[in-house]
Amino acid sequence: METKNEDSSLIVEIWSDVVCPFCYIGKRRLEKALQQFPHSEQVKIIWRSFQLDPFAVTNPSKTTLQKLSEEQGMPLYRLSNSIDYINEMAKEVGLDYHLDKTLVVNSFKAHRLLHLAKKYNKQNELEESLFAAYFTQGQNIDDDETLLRIAISIGLEEKETKEVLYSDAYSDEVKHDIAHAKQLGISGVPYFLFDDKYAISGAQNVEIFMQALNRAFADHQKPEIIEFSSNNPGVCGPDGCSL
Repeated sequence: METKNEDSSLIVEIWSDVVCPFCYIGKRRLEKALQQFPHSEQVKIIWRSFQLDPFAVTNPSKTTLQKLSEEQGMPLYRLSNSIDYINEMAKEVGLDYHLDKTLVVNSFKAHRLLHLAKKYNKQNELEESLFAAYFTQGQNIDDDETLLRIAISIGLEEKETKEVLYSDAYSDEVKHDIAHAKQLGISGVPYFLFDDKYAISGAQNVEIFMQALNRAFADHQKPEIIEFSSNNPGVCGPDGCSL
């Protein structure tokens, strides 16, 4: 797990699912906090995989609202309050959601692609594009051609992207992220872990993210080794011993 790295960045790991509406909102709120954070250039974001429904069967002919309506035995109009609430949250951070257009998809393939993007430090760009494609454009983000187009648009190489899409590449990495989430007791997303020490669960307000960033950065700046000493160290070196 990448909690320490060579450039001494403050690591922020985010467990997220690309079909989670609060994850996109949480991303925006963290970004707004980073815009105010004076040490943002020393923060490194790592996106971790999480699946809300690992057994989902992609069905582009059905919207997620239709699926929810069927599963909960509730007419679509009864879901309007929840939809309006989420839409308002999205608008507050500058996002234009069209939840009525989101499709029933399995997100595993998209998560595999995110691990390819990580190889080239393009995770954040791909995460943003996947969120936008799903929540604002109503696209099928389990479709190979759609994923290929999105990947190329953020700078991933076409040949390698196809090799990943048409294989099971990075499946183990996705499963590892999900297993790690279970070990940490993460049951919902978004989940933000700062420097493997401070955590935020949910799309919290910008002020909460600022608090976590400031606290984590202050601790991150402390020396790794704290030495206790006295006037009689009893230490030997190349030049002799001190008594």
